[in-house]
Amino acid sequence: MERVLENIKPQKVFSYFEDISAIPRPSGKCDAISEYIIEFAKAHSLEYVRDDMNNVLVKKPSKKEDDKRPVVILQGHMDMVCEKSYDYDAKHDFTKDGLKLSVLDDYIFAKGTTLGADDGIAIAYMLSILDDDSLDLPAIEALFTVDEEDGMKGAIGFDTSILSGKLLINLDHEVEGELLTCCAGGKRVKCTLPVSYEDVSGIGYNIVICGLAGGHSGMEIDKGRGNANLLLGRILHTVTKNMSYSVKYIGGGLTDSAIPREAKAEIIIDPKDVDTLENIIEKYSRIICEEFEGIEENMMIYAENKGEESARCIDRESKRRIGFLLNTVPDGIIKMSRKNEGLVRTSLNSGIMKLSETEFELIINMRSLAESEKDALADKIEYLIETIGGSYTEEYDYPAWEYEPDSDLRDIAFDAFQRMYNRNPKLRGFHAGLECGVFFKKIEGVDIVSFGPDISNIHTPKERLSISSAARVYEYLLEILKSI
Repeated sequence: MERVLENIKPQKVFSYFEDISAIPRPSGKCDAISEYIIEFAKAHSLEYVRDDMNNVLVKKPSKKEDDKRPVVILQGHMDMVCEKSYDYDAKHDFTKDGLKLSVLDDYIFAKGTTLGADDGIAIAYMLSILDDDSLDLPAIEALFTVDEEDGMKGAIGFDTSILSGKLLINLDHEVEGELLTCCAGGKRVKCTLPVSYEDVSGIGYNIVICGLAGGHSGMEIDKGRGNANLLLGRILHTVTKNMSYSVKYIGGGLTDSAIPREAKAEIIIDPKDVDTLENIIEKYSRIICEEFEGIEENMMIYAENKGEESARCIDRESKRRIGFLLNTVPDGIIKMSRKNEGLVRTSLNSGIMKLSETEFELIINMRSLAESEKDALADKIEYLIETIGGSYTEEYDYPAWEYEPDSDLRDIAFDAFQRMYNRNPKLRGFHAGLECGVFFKKIEGVDIVSFGPDISNIHTPKERLSISSAARVYEYLLEILKSI
């Protein structure tokens, strides 16, 4: 494997990051990265535990036999969100292929795909610390979890009774200079509508929305970015008001934790309506692009004539119910925090839609700093889908990390930041979900702080990791550990 990061310092951090990037690690497929960490622990004669879910705990004792310093838990997740550009190598398989890293100025990125610095840089930090015997640090419990991007499943399933530490440093944030103090809880639900099919002939068309910015459905939900799934639903509703058509296929989005960037519908129309359809798409493409001016500069909406076609399409009633759902489901910010200016309190993202032989599915991710609001929003979605003859399934639910006014670990991290940066860090709540919420509930008396380096456009192929920021934050992490 050609090494592209070998001359970047700190060398251990970026060497491990490059190793990690070569290992396929989508959510649900963390066997290989888990095995890599196990082999690392064996090679360094470190005690380790791997559970049935492939979570790995690696323990490194202090060099001092009579060390009175408390044990510190370092925590990050192994899996990554796997998205690629629509024009990238169609053969790239995230379950088999590693990432193709590249460097431009101060940034590392992956060619055509997400970079997985969320949370690969945390794994690199942790391995580097475990690998450095020159450091005088307290005992470390390095916890590498699986499937954070799929409902925090690894953290939820991990047996925390085998941990002895009560100080937990989570390394899953993407803005240098911020110390997180709390985060939202989340819930993923699946809404399904039964569908029936009929044989249809006419002129086939693809209606496509692509080029949207997308992004993390927690961190970027306040940016006003377009949701390709719901915009497609809006366009199809506009078409419905002007002409008849049948739907062969509709789908969009790859993960519920990312704002969908692309969506497509395959429809069949009467030959006499060709001009009408193309005029509608042209008109509303301009309208929607104007609505998102300054936000979605690369958005494209177009109709592609496929010629004469005969196919199985969903019937009129199925189409009506899908259209109703896509045009009535809430979207984006539901409520802002009253106490913290600029902090989203509750939100919703319709991340995935797909059509099968028997049903239409809409996968929704909702987040809230308040459990009551999250549950109330879920009840609203359940009522909506069941009213139109569908079904509601809750796939996961993870808790919020609640703010603690007194935190010794936060004070240590605050003071270390002041010494290193000669300014105060920003203390903030976080609308995205973190595994901190799970551990806050599962470990009695745990003291938590979360931070990380600058990573932009996570959960999209435009993801970038700042090299200089990653280097500074590693030194900051070491400074905190030395200060405990």
